[in-house]
Amino acid sequence: MEAQEGFFPIYWDAQAGKIWLEIPRFDENFLYVSSLPSGLGSNDVGLDRGQLGTERVVHFERVGPKVLMIEPNLDYRATSDNPQEREAVRDAFAPGVVYGFEVAAEGDDGSVLVDATDFVVRDAHGVVRRLKQTGQGSFTLSAERSAPYLPNLKAFPQNTEMEARLTFTTEATPGEHVRDTASDPYHVTLRVRHSLVHLPDTSGYTPRRMDPRSGYFGTTYRDYAVPIGQEIPQRLINRHRLTCAGPRDDDGLCEPEEPIVYYLDPGTPEPVRSALLDGARWWNEAFEAAGFRNAYEVKMLPDDADPMDVRYNVIQWVHRRTRGWSYGASVTDPRTGEILKGHVTLGSLRVRQDYLLAEGLLAPYQGEHADGVPPDDDPMLQMALARIRQLSAHEVGHTLGLAHNFAASVNNRASVMDYPAPLVTLAGDSVSIDRAYDTGIGEWDKLAIRYGYAEPADGQSEAELLDDVVQAVQEAGLWYITDRDARPAGAAHPKANLWENGDDMVQALEREMDVRRIALDRFDARTIRTGEPMAMTEEALVPLYLRHRYQVQATTKLVGGVTYNYALRGDEEAMHPERVDAARQEAALEALLATVTPEALAVPEVVREHLPPRPPGYPSNRELFPGRTGLTFDAYAPAEVAASMVLNGIVHPERAMRLVGQHDADASLPSLRSVLTTVTDRVWKADVPSDAYRAELQRSVQQVWTDVLLQRTGHTDVAPAVQARMTQHLRRLSNWLASNAGADAETQAHRGHMRDAIERFLQRSQEADAPPAELDTPPGSPIGSGPAWHVRQQQREAWLDGWTRAPLRCLHRE
Repeated sequence: MEAQEGFFPIYWDAQAGKIWLEIPRFDENFLYVSSLPSGLGSNDVGLDRGQLGTERVVHFERVGPKVLMIEPNLDYRATSDNPQEREAVRDAFAPGVVYGFEVAAEGDDGSVLVDATDFVVRDAHGVVRRLKQTGQGSFTLSAERSAPYLPNLKAFPQNTEMEARLTFTTEATPGEHVRDTASDPYHVTLRVRHSLVHLPDTSGYTPRRMDPRSGYFGTTYRDYAVPIGQEIPQRLINRHRLTCAGPRDDDGLCEPEEPIVYYLDPGTPEPVRSALLDGARWWNEAFEAAGFRNAYEVKMLPDDADPMDVRYNVIQWVHRRTRGWSYGASVTDPRTGEILKGHVTLGSLRVRQDYLLAEGLLAPYQGEHADGVPPDDDPMLQMALARIRQLSAHEVGHTLGLAHNFAASVNNRASVMDYPAPLVTLAGDSVSIDRAYDTGIGEWDKLAIRYGYAEPADGQSEAELLDDVVQAVQEAGLWYITDRDARPAGAAHPKANLWENGDDMVQALEREMDVRRIALDRFDARTIRTGEPMAMTEEALVPLYLRHRYQVQATTKLVGGVTYNYALRGDEEAMHPERVDAARQEAALEALLATVTPEALAVPEVVREHLPPRPPGYPSNRELFPGRTGLTFDAYAPAEVAASMVLNGIVHPERAMRLVGQHDADASLPSLRSVLTTVTDRVWKADVPSDAYRAELQRSVQQVWTDVLLQRTGHTDVAPAVQARMTQHLRRLSNWLASNAGADAETQAHRGHMRDAIERFLQRSQEADAPPAELDTPPGSPIGSGPAWHVRQQQREAWLDGWTRAPLRCLHRE
């Protein structure tokens, strides 16, 4: 057999096709990590190249002829000197047996040899489960088509790597994402890696306490040995190990015992490669601010290195068929929260999407540049590279331990851990993207790294250091609000938003609408190069038409909004939740309703009249507007999509109930009833435009608003107080429609149809209309931002969280 000495020695028996694993020691904990070195190439399925999977602390235990790989339950512990107390907790919560082996041979020193082939050639990554969850069909692992992957059978002093090429088969028709990406969708082949990793000595690492204001991901466990009266849950931040090698120099900086080094995937092409290196290196400034010199480096991955090897922090460039998530993941020691490996996955199509955004804004292909802009003078490329630098820094930040900070934009882009929107400035009718994205890390980032990595000064305790950092954040007026307070469609915090700019959401929305109007007014074939099909202009139209989508979401949070921070008792900057004042809520509602007027929703005439159907070889895709006119462009569908985005948000069930509560508490604040009345007055009672196209747009918005009311009122998750007010409002609207039939035949037909629908609903008739088929919103984020997006997001997060107890997952909505 071919032998490799290492952490766990391995042997390859080519004649039998077997992997033999030598186990030289028992009852000694190590880390077992599974991962996916090769991917499916579909963002929607989520089986990406370089994806980390399960991480477990395990040990081998011999029982006669058997060897069990046992996973202790580290979620429940007793940090006590009393062994019986520790045992009592261990026996109270179930551990797991990950795998069982048969002893095939035994050495004089007590080491044993086991057949690890079946352990390696199995679906440890949950591929079958994932394919089924995403609707791709019922696949099974085919043993006949699966085998160890010999190039990645490797043993090193601190880790042993074993890998298999697995083929998953199905007899039924596979799902569309598998059909789109696999060479043979009935026999899908991926590679799964098993890493056995030496755990570091915990005596050289000091866990650092979690503070909800610090901005870190954390590891949590329950300690039943804490004194009565203290919290059982113990919270630690996730961070790399970093300590000073000696005293500080005259500048107050010290050299590290061992620097944190990240390696970039050499498969990354230029000019993206240089941009990713630049962005990732921004963090060196933060580590210097935390008191370290040369503590953080970014290099190219050596040719002989394996990106899945846990000894390397890596930034991987990953290709998919469609735009998709970028994310920062980590292998973390569940015992302490120490990050052992940072692993960044950057989707390669994101940079191309930014280029497309810029094409729609600038319409650059005219005159001498009709065939394309010279590379040295390409503003679209410069904007795309500026974004990829920021993205590189953002995802590396996750693997350093940092969570999202979705309130950083209100502090003048104080953190790369926010999701930045491309800032466009106007000079008259001229559009500029020169300052689309910021450069360098922000002030919040520096303080956050100081919290996680700085060492106390002489005479200073760690607790004093951490309190000083938090105090510095507060004194600088920096906000930190993360995912659960920002992502949900019904979120309340007006400062916590994704993909927006500035601290005045109403002004920002108005600016975005001005940018959108100017760019749409001049939108034509200049958005594509000479020789491209005219139908391709729709690719640039969609992100431009929906450019305001995220600023709409941010502005909507002012309606029924509540501002708060993650306050602790005794915190000098602690604040009670504060409702947004009435004037701001009313201004927000006015700005939102201005986006659904016929004039704002009109598609340029050049598109309505001259956009042809897709030619052969250029099939339709989810990046385009849906429609109800077959292959031809539906000039009303974009308005319906945009209106649904706005009107659904205004009366989201959680927001609607907050409107009820805020008016009950303070009669000066808008009530749900007043908001419903304002929207209906603007949508239904405005004058009918004389232009036939815009009149039909107005009717489309009226249809959307009425459908929203009917769906919300009839949904079981809506609070009774909200249902009561909405039901009453529908009765009033029905009465108004009965008294205002309209002056022309089109208006009369439309209003009569809508009144009939309302009446059937109110009477709970057996003939009540089924909910209308909603047009899907083209994706802004990679999966989409329609009503079902957040459900899919939660499902994906739950799936990833099920892999590992303490992951650093950044599901980047891009």
